[in-house]
Amino acid sequence: MERIDFYHLQKSNLDETLPKLVSKAYETKKNIKIKVGNELRTDFLNSLLWTFDEESFLPHGVKKEGFADMQPIFLSSDDEIPNNAKILFLVDGADITPEESQEFERTVYIFDGNNENELSKARQIWKTFASADIERHYWQQNDQGKWEEKGL
Repeated sequence: MERIDFYHLQKSNLDETLPKLVSKAYETKKNIKIKVGNELRTDFLNSLLWTFDEESFLPHGVKKEGFADMQPIFLSSDDEIPNNAKILFLVDGADITPEESQEFERTVYIFDGNNENELSKARQIWKTFASADIERHYWQQNDQGKWEEKGL
């Protein structure tokens, strides 16, 4: 079933949140694509996923390292899906159309609620996916930084 989950950051930033959410998704044993808004951030997030926790390991790669088709988690700023990912993360302004999202079982859109541009873009993507009648879920951080699903 195709769905999109919106994660509205308020108490933490992307660098703190992304590794945690990707770790949870990785537990499903489904390949993951992280689509990043620009290539410079791809390099940064690649490093982040190697170093975010000394006790954890998220096997991943980027195009320039080769073997993209063998990566359980693949990061890039383009639309290719060499690892046949079933879960897509959109970060740093990356986006997708409802038609393109049909390649995935689940799309996770993470945005900074303290950034007016990102908030505005998230609202527009929400409306676009609503018009396409795609299942949507909205998650927001509470005062303690825990995720709570909000009603539509």
